[in-house]
Amino acid sequence: MSTSDVPSVHRVQIEYCTQCRWLPRAAWLAQELLTTFEAELTELSLAPGTGGVFVVRVDGDVVWDRKQQGFPEPTAVKRLVRDRVAPGRALGHSDRP
Repeated sequence: MSTSDVPSVHRVQIEYCTQCRWLPRAAWLAQELLTTFEAELTELSLAPGTGGVFVVRVDGDVVWDRKQQGFPEPTAVKRLVRDRVAPGRALGHSDRP
């Protein structure tokens, strides 16, 4: 089996603040990402946190942090995730400025 035959493993984690009641927002973003990247993602997890946290990680790397960037628009997160898990893939209307 060559390395090109090994399937890619990509994990997304959305850490959200339970004190702020951001579970619905995190779940909605998770649904958007799973729908868009159903073939590319092997796991998407929701991680409860505190202190106003809302962080999106791809394969352990932070791609969005609410404390520095504000709440993300789904299209912005989709582009960042796409760049990590499916570079060059078109996202249709999400790619439009």
